[in-house]
Amino acid sequence: MENLINYIQSRITLTQHEINLIKKHCVSEEIPAQTKLLKAGNVERYIYFLDTGFVKGYQNVDGKIVVQHLVGEYDFFTSLDSFMSETPSLDYYETITDCNLVKISKPDFDILHKETKFWAIIVKEVTNEHLSCKLERVKDFQILTAKERYLKFVNQYPKLALNVSIDNIASFLGMEPQSLSRIRKQIVI
Repeated sequence: MENLINYIQSRITLTQHEINLIKKHCVSEEIPAQTKLLKAGNVERYIYFLDTGFVKGYQNVDGKIVVQHLVGEYDFFTSLDSFMSETPSLDYYETITDCNLVKISKPDFDILHKETKFWAIIVKEVTNEHLSCKLERVKDFQILTAKERYLKFVNQYPKLALNVSIDNIASFLGMEPQSLSRIRKQIVI
């Protein structure tokens, strides 16, 4: 919980009352590796803040797992459309490693939004950052080679690169694991 509060306070000053509201409406939880947090077809009931560990978000497209999100510590994740509209998700979210996370239910999210000014600001900032990352990722797929995408991934997310399987990284980067293995052999010093 402290990391979530520190994360928010790095962006906006919180009063003690607001800190108490966060503690009241957010729940810390330890989750073992390979635990499904969300299955496609279910409604997403939480927004998560990942304190420690790694999580993947993916879809099953005609029997093939397509990793769309690799989440590291101190980041938010959810199936946003499902969470906001309370409709079934197309996404799966699963822990890759043991994780400590903070979860915020839809009713608690709505209370924080209604009773505070900071919550709307944080939600907007985080949503805009995630949108910018998605747009950059689309651009990278259009203009970068597979090798360039991998090198950029390693530079931007070194902890993910070290702790996530080659299969998950390859899927996230839009290539086959064998191709990523060849790329990695080319750049190993």
